[in-house]
Amino acid sequence: MCGIVGYIGARDATPVIVNGLRKLEYRGYDSTGVAILDRGRLSLRRAAGKLDKLEAILAGAPVQGHAGIGHTRWATHGCPSESNAHPHRAGDTVVVHNGIIENYLELKEALLGRGAELRSDTDTEIVAHLVEENIEQGMDLLEAVRRTIREIDGSYALVFLSQREPHRLIVAKNSTPIVIGAGEGETFIASDIPALLEYTREVAFLEDGEVADVRADGFHILDSDSRPLERATKTITWDALAAQKGGYRHFMLKEIHEQPQAVTDTLRGRISAMSGEIDLAELDLDGDLLARVRKIHLVGCGTAWHAALVGKFLIEDLARIPTEVDYGSEFRHRAPLIDSDSLVLLVSQSGETADTLAALDMGLQKDARTVSICNVVDSSLARKSHAVLYTHAGPEISVASTKAFTTQLTALYLLAIGLGRLNGRLRPDAATRLLEHAARLPGWIETALKLEEPIAELAHGLSHARDVLYLGRGINYPIALEGALKLKEISYIHAEGYPAGEMKHGPIALIDETMPVVMILPKDHYYPKTLINLKEVESRGGNVVVVTDEPDPGMASKPTLTVPKVPYHLAPVVLTVPLQLLAYHVAVHRGTDVDQPRNLAKSVTVE
Repeated sequence: MCGIVGYIGARDATPVIVNGLRKLEYRGYDSTGVAILDRGRLSLRRAAGKLDKLEAILAGAPVQGHAGIGHTRWATHGCPSESNAHPHRAGDTVVVHNGIIENYLELKEALLGRGAELRSDTDTEIVAHLVEENIEQGMDLLEAVRRTIREIDGSYALVFLSQREPHRLIVAKNSTPIVIGAGEGETFIASDIPALLEYTREVAFLEDGEVADVRADGFHILDSDSRPLERATKTITWDALAAQKGGYRHFMLKEIHEQPQAVTDTLRGRISAMSGEIDLAELDLDGDLLARVRKIHLVGCGTAWHAALVGKFLIEDLARIPTEVDYGSEFRHRAPLIDSDSLVLLVSQSGETADTLAALDMGLQKDARTVSICNVVDSSLARKSHAVLYTHAGPEISVASTKAFTTQLTALYLLAIGLGRLNGRLRPDAATRLLEHAARLPGWIETALKLEEPIAELAHGLSHARDVLYLGRGINYPIALEGALKLKEISYIHAEGYPAGEMKHGPIALIDETMPVVMILPKDHYYPKTLINLKEVESRGGNVVVVTDEPDPGMASKPTLTVPKVPYHLAPVVLTVPLQLLAYHVAVHRGTDVDQPRNLAKSVTVE
């Protein structure tokens, strides 16, 4: 989710690149930099922090040239710092990179063994060294890049610049977006369209495995077998704000649709479905941190608390470790029983939630092991925990959390498997099946997203409701809570999530013909009892909306949203998607501020 901008042409490249990076600030970042070919020599300027700091450096040490690349970095490998900021240089070659190089440790060891001097903690710097090595063996920049990408595994949008070949930029793509803009005697490169719109609206998108040779007078694209491709440009008609949102009406909708990629990035480099192995190197599963854990305290706030509730089901079922779940705001005020054999597991998108940080402090004071599941690299929570499992969801702009939630569920699923393998409660063959299921999860989410059109139609009727009840059972009861939270957050309709089996203990009194009831009804072992709950709602005149993975013929007359049939432990992730879309479209019909709902902040940094 970082920002990339490249330029080659007659203009001064520096202002073009900085201006483009400014247009990508909405994506979030923690450091920035540029590399400019200045009178035939590469000049780098980098800074930790925001673009203002880079611009101050450029004001004091200006650099001009007709070709350059720039980057805003959202840290993955290595904390935010000037040395970890992009571009990265090796000899005469510089590179900017979005994505994750999965086998970088192996490549790094090989480079160090050959005498390379690495100056950063990133996975990106090794790519620059590999390309420079190939150039030193007699290859031109294009062939050096092509040879290098055959060595690396993972996701990447890479842009290269070499002072040996100042007339070209080379771009390579796999699983991470990159776009080329065509101008008159100049060519632009960016990770997202907003960076280009001031200069051109004629763009071409690279596909996975492709490499582009970019020059001032145009570009040529090669496929993975080095065969030239014809790629016509497309004309972009969006305005600048729509472009930031990728053409979506709101950031929330964009982020809902980004979930297949976000979950892919959470899984990337951590699973091998073929071998049944899980790699959570950041948690040191072979070391002492988690080896003696006898009890787990899961802590979160809001949506993260709902993720923690699902995590309890996953951990107790797969690892058989007793697990409690607490709100961050309540945890430290109830004198929880914590000792050195306890794990305090904290869930947060931002890593800056005040109540969650207070819970972490209590865990540390009581000598517990602490692990955070977090999206923001080098956040306060991540820095203070003994270990952190990053979700790699990328910046989430909308206040209502969507992709952060599903990636938290994915991370908890991986952690439960890892703990189960660590303590021997989960057999290798069972772990293999679970990881095979994980590998299919992004595809299942893609299928669920195809429900958007019928959901938008259904939302029109629900938008007039005063109250909505969400019901679910077992591992999907927290999804009822999350569905209700999403609706109330952005549409301002009162909504309540409840365990379906508890409906008779109070909420049933509310049900009449004016009350919509969203029933989460997968065909799992709770299904027969949940179906009885549905009949009880019907008999009292409730307007039932069914979210299921296997419609019952008896439900034909009811509004039904059918998601793919998925294994029990991953059902919460997939069943969440239609509830997110439902909340979104209800809010749109009601005309509320979807991305910035009233009274809410993205990160609650005060108690």
